[in-house]
Amino acid sequence: MSENIEIREMDGVDVVRFLPQGVCSKLMQFKIKDGIVLEFEAVGGCSGNLGGIGMLIKGQNINEIVNRLQGIPCGSRPTSCPDQISKAIKAYIEAKKDIQVNV
Repeated sequence: MSENIEIREMDGVDVVRFLPQGVCSKLMQFKIKDGIVLEFEAVGGCSGNLGGIGMLIKGQNINEIVNRLQGIPCGSRPTSCPDQISKAIKAYIEAKKDIQVNV
């Protein structure tokens, strides 16, 4: 599992904490159930933009979110908060595969 991600299960909901890299945001947290984002919040970064992104991804399938957000740069930076969201979700998907295989 990636060092940047922590997953804990609470009442059937996965609480995912991700430490993004290369962006202003310092922490991203998701609540995911059955492949759907229930909640998203970020610490640091552009609060208006990240709040808007959070509203847009709420209720969305994680695979669709990755498809839409991966690879988006921020100015001259090769990554962005949306790209880091996709990286967080991909790390979550991989971690869930590892957990299911190891059970």
